[in-house]
Amino acid sequence: MFSQRLLVALVVGPVLLITAYFGGWVYFIPVTLLLLAAGSEYARIMQALNHNAPRALLVPCILFLLVAGQWPQLDLMGLALTVTVFVALIYSLWLFERGITLDAALDWFAIVTGIVLLGWIGSHFFLLRGLPENGWQWTFVALLSIWSADMAAYGTGKFLAGRVLGRHSLVPRLSPKKTVEGYVGGIIAGTVVTLAVGYFLKLPVALAGIAGFTVSVLGLFGDLSISLLKREAGVKDSGTLFPGHGGALDRLDSLLWAVAIVYYLVKFLGPLF
Repeated sequence: MFSQRLLVALVVGPVLLITAYFGGWVYFIPVTLLLLAAGSEYARIMQALNHNAPRALLVPCILFLLVAGQWPQLDLMGLALTVTVFVALIYSLWLFERGITLDAALDWFAIVTGIVLLGWIGSHFFLLRGLPENGWQWTFVALLSIWSADMAAYGTGKFLAGRVLGRHSLVPRLSPKKTVEGYVGGIIAGTVVTLAVGYFLKLPVALAGIAGFTVSVLGLFGDLSISLLKREAGVKDSGTLFPGHGGALDRLDSLLWAVAIVYYLVKFLGPLF
C-alpha cells in the first residue's frame, strides 16, 4: 500500500507541478479532468446517500465555473454561480413535482454543495495560477505545502508516533488512523517546506511561511469533510482512479482548500509584503 501511494505521488505530483508551470491549456485540461472526475465520484457518493445529484447535471455546472475561473477577464463567475444554483433548484422542484423524491430540498442542497465545492472552490486552481504576479510560484507553494504536510503526517503517524511519541487518535470516528502526532508533524513539515520553496522561488518568505502554516493547519478539514461523506455513504474510497490513493475526490479533498487559501492570502496580505 505504501509503495503504491509513493509511486502515484511521484508520478502525479511532478505532472501537476509541470503543468502548473506552463499554465494555460496545458494546466487547464488535466486539472479540469480531475475535477470533473471528482464530480462524478461525488455524484456516486450522493447516490449511496439516497440523494439525487446526477452526473449529467453536476458535471456541466462544475465545468461552467471552472471555465469562469480560467478566464476571469470574461467576468463569468457571478453568472456561472447564479445559473448553476438556479438550474439545480429547478431540477429539484421537478423531482418533487413528479413525485420522484420527497427529499427535494436535500437533493438541491446536495447538488449545490457539489457545484460550490468542485466548481467554485475548484476554480481557485486557475485563479491562483492566473495571478498577475508569481502565479505559478504561488501555485507551487499551495501544492507543495499540502503534499508535504500530508506525507509528513502519514510518515509520522505510521512510523514514528507509535514507537517514539506514542499514538493519540485525532478524530477516531471520522478517520481512525489520523493521530495528533501526525497532524503536528504535518504542520511543521508543511511550514518548513513552504519557507524553503518561498526562498528558492524568490517569493516573500514570511508570506510563504504563513501560507504553508495555514494550509497545513486547515487542509486537514478538507480531508475530513470527504471522510465524513464516505463514512456516511459506507464507501472506503471515492473511486479507484489512483491505486493506493483512491479516487480523484480523495486526492483533491485538501488541495481544493489549499489553492483557495493561498489565493486569498496572497490577494489580501500580498500588498503588505
